[in-house]
Amino acid sequence: QVQLVESGGGLVQPGGSLRLSCVASGTIFSIKAMGWYRQAPGKQRELVAAITGGGSTNYEDSVKGRFTISRDNAKNTVYLQMNSLNPEDTAVYYCNADLIPYGRSRSREYWGQGTQVTVSS
Repeated sequence: QVQLVESGGGLVQPGGSLRLSCVASGTIFSIKAMGWYRQAPGKQRELVAAITGGGSTNYEDSVKGRFTISRDNAKNTVYLQMNSLNPEDTAVYYCNADLIPYGRSRSREYWGQGTQVTVSS
């Protein structure tokens, strides 16, 4: 069984920083891509940033230059460094992984339980 567990959310003042972490555990054969999504109250879930196994990244326009996604393949872990946070970044942040479990031939998506990020003075 595969699990994604996020950590690092919390309350931060505008202009502050947070670092989110997500560890994928279980019977994993390989991980193709990992990413972070967020969902604010009353809004649809949106992609924030994603990274492939080879390290290629893409970002949602509003976070470019402020957020950095990185990955430790040996630890099956993805990080999201968030700087210059503003109230519009307030949301539940979800970790996502496109991976192949042992015993399977095709990849599927897995989600973490989400971690709350609140930016407020």
